[in-house]
Amino acid sequence: MSSMYDLDLKKVIKRIKDINASVIGLQFPEGLKIHASKVAEQLEAETGVTVIISGDPCFGACDTVDRKMADFVDILIHYGHTALPLNYPVPVMFIEAYSKVEVIESLEESLKLLQEYHKVALATTTQHLHLLNDVKQFLEENGKEVVVESGSSTRLGQVLGCNFSSIKNIDAQAYLYLGSGNFHPLGIKLFTHKPVVIADPYRGEARDIEKFADRILRIRFARITKAREAKKWGILVSSKEGQYRMKLARKIKENLENDGKEALLIMMENISPDLLLPFMDLDAFVVTACPRIAIDDSQMYKKPLLTPQELEIVLDKREWDDYQLDEIYFGEE
Repeated sequence: MSSMYDLDLKKVIKRIKDINASVIGLQFPEGLKIHASKVAEQLEAETGVTVIISGDPCFGACDTVDRKMADFVDILIHYGHTALPLNYPVPVMFIEAYSKVEVIESLEESLKLLQEYHKVALATTTQHLHLLNDVKQFLEENGKEVVVESGSSTRLGQVLGCNFSSIKNIDAQAYLYLGSGNFHPLGIKLFTHKPVVIADPYRGEARDIEKFADRILRIRFARITKAREAKKWGILVSSKEGQYRMKLARKIKENLENDGKEALLIMMENISPDLLLPFMDLDAFVVTACPRIAIDDSQMYKKPLLTPQELEIVLDKREWDDYQLDEIYFGEE
């Protein structure tokens, strides 16, 4: 099976046979879901199992379908993420699906943007963790001092969309992020206030995050300013175990009510603009689920949708200059 990612089917087949599974679940994030049917066909052909594919959206290891499939499968094979310290009612096998894309062109381009910095910290996501030593060596061969740290619930150099602990409190002049997209390097920028360069192997290019970060901050500050007028608030709580923060949601409700606002708790599994349409009598929302929801999909929501930290700015409990992304520390309620 040809793919840009290592789907590690031999390992999966061995595990299925070792536990003598008869029914298995398959779960993929959106970027890998196009491989689901072929993987299922091959696993059924080679092991005789029945495969149930999850067709729901999947945004991380916080978002496994283990509870939904608990009564049907012997094991869930979850692709594209590393395990989190959560309780799974059925065995979950995490296959990290390392990318096979060539990175050298983007790294060479990144050197131009890192020219004035001697000490550089490294960060990436699951798909490129296996390349960190090679990237470190490349930078060192080009005269850089390289720092890589692990974090709370994350591996060496790994950042998640909801956890940036591996890049905090590092003594570095700049950060190099290996991967595509802007959200993770945006988080690094906002938590460290240091230059961040993206080496994007899928485009074979390097870029810095400055202009994107400035644009996002302008959008966020506009939402925060508008939300200052809100009197009736909805506090969104995810029912997903990895995103469930009811204790935080209740504290937010208390803070809003103490400030003379009305506040209602709303629980849902997946948060989207369409699902909030019945609640348009409310003036604004705070999301305690995935921190990316408010940032990535901001333009899609008709009412201000804020993170808990942004609400603190609205309530004058946090300074504008202390803007940060929301984070989830696994095990919190």
